[in-house]
Order: sequence, then C-alpha cells, then structure tokens
Amino acid sequence: MRQVVAATFLSLDGVMQAPGGPEEDVRGGFSHGGWTFPYWDEAMGEVIGKGFAEEFDLLLGRRTYDIFAAHWPYAGDDPIAVRFNAATKYVATSQPQTLSWQNSVALHGDPAAEVAALKRKDGPKLLLQGSSQLIQALLARDLIDQFELMIFPLVLGKGRRLFGQGTLPGAFKLVESSTSSTGVIMATYRRDGAVTAGSFAHDEPSPAEIARREKFAAEA
Repeated sequence: MRQVVAATFLSLDGVMQAPGGPEEDVRGGFSHGGWTFPYWDEAMGEVIGKGFAEEFDLLLGRRTYDIFAAHWPYAGDDPIAVRFNAATKYVATSQPQTLSWQNSVALHGDPAAEVAALKRKDGPKLLLQGSSQLIQALLARDLIDQFELMIFPLVLGKGRRLFGQGTLPGAFKLVESSTSSTGVIMATYRRDGAVTAGSFAHDEPSPAEIARREKFAAEA
C-alpha cells in the first residue's frame, strides 16, 4: 500500500500559503508571499534533499501544479528539477486537457476517492507538495499518512492553513526532528492511531468542580 506524505512549509499560526514568492498566491489579499526566503540555510537544504532521495510520485492540486509547471521544466539541471520533471504528477483538476508538464496524470471526479484508489496500488510514495485545497479533502478522509513539516518562527495572521475545519481527529508520532540555524523546526510526524485522552482531575470531584461541570455543560 502506498503512503501519502505531505511536505509542507508552515508558519507558527498554521499558514501554508505562498511560501515561495510574492506572486505565488495572492488569494484573499495575502501580501506576505515569500515568507520562507529569509530563513533558508544549508541544514534545511539537506533535509529537503533527504526527502527527495527516495522514489516518489507527486500529488498536486491544480494551483500548485501550475506554479510548479511554470518553474521546474525551465530550471535546467537543478537536482530537484530533474526529480520533479521525471516523476509522475497526479493532479486534481477539472481541466485535464491543459496539463502540459511531462508525465502528468489527471485525477478525475472526487480527488479523495482517486487518491484512496492510488494508495491501494503498488508504487512509490505519493509526495504531496503545497496544494492546500487538496490537503483539506484528504484530511477529511484521513488519507495522509505522514507530515514532513518545516515550521517557521513567524506569525502571518491570515492565509490558507494546513488544518481546516474538516480535519478528522487523529494522533501522530514524532519520528524525526531537527532545527535550522535560523530557528526553523523540521519535524516528521507519522500517523499513529486515534486520539486518546485522560484526566488530571481527582477521582472524586469537589462540589465546586461538579457545579463547574454542570455550568459548562449547560453552556455547550
């Protein structure tokens, strides 16, 4: 069974919109495009290189596909360009006839159902890059197995976020982490079952605690 791995740049307040440049994605009046640039260092490049070392197919929403297709085919012998150009690109789109980048395959109909079908087949991991809208559809069906996050030390206030309202509850296990010289936390989280809960409260609650619970229950 194939794994879906979401590799995402993220602000402290969960925004993933337009990390690469000012013109990348200005939806909603977003004016902070390119917010990752000042933090880049060699350690981050090494982590990204490691992530691309294994075989993968790309999984992309249409907007991210268009951004990539306007850049990577023209990036010469850049190592990432070589890998991206050679990889199969699975694209959630309603306009399959306009996919001009080599090795592009359209996902028809419900993208989450299409990705679920891809996961059941043999093949390399499905590497999800950017694609905030597609991510929401996959989170709502619990189809993302692993997150490879780069968490940047800044707050953006507005913008498209990684975890939307349709996200299903779930637990993740931290399997690897490091920090760049600029304070970027690079962490890999793998799906690890359901959410479990407990309580720090006493087994026998006080009368005040019982009253508090009743009050809060009435307000729910």
